[in-house]
Amino acid sequence: MKVKIGKHTSDRTANRLKKKIRIRKTVQGTEERPRLCIYRSNKNVYAQVINDSKGMTLVSTSSLKMEGVTGVEMAKKVGQEVAKAALAKNIKNVVFDRNGYIYHGQVKALADGAREGGLNF
Repeated sequence: MKVKIGKHTSDRTANRLKKKIRIRKTVQGTEERPRLCIYRSNKNVYAQVINDSKGMTLVSTSSLKMEGVTGVEMAKKVGQEVAKAALAKNIKNVVFDRNGYIYHGQVKALADGAREGGLNF
């Protein structure tokens, strides 16, 4: 996977994208264990369960609809929502893809919420 890093890309974003490429070389979602991929923007958190062998998104959820909660609480609720949706589709085991983000704060809260919701990784 080649990522084009332009002259306006910050060093922090460039480093995250480089980490993302290294992670994706080893983390692959299969039919038995799809990949739980997260994305953080400045305001929202997004989570998807992806089957990479077929190139399909099986479950997705985000914090766009959630009001009144922010930050770590919001990420934890997104994790619980994605776990509930995945269990409804009979998905129990996933591979966690932190997408180059540090495992801290919202990323950790989303992972903990997904574990509390019933996903194994």
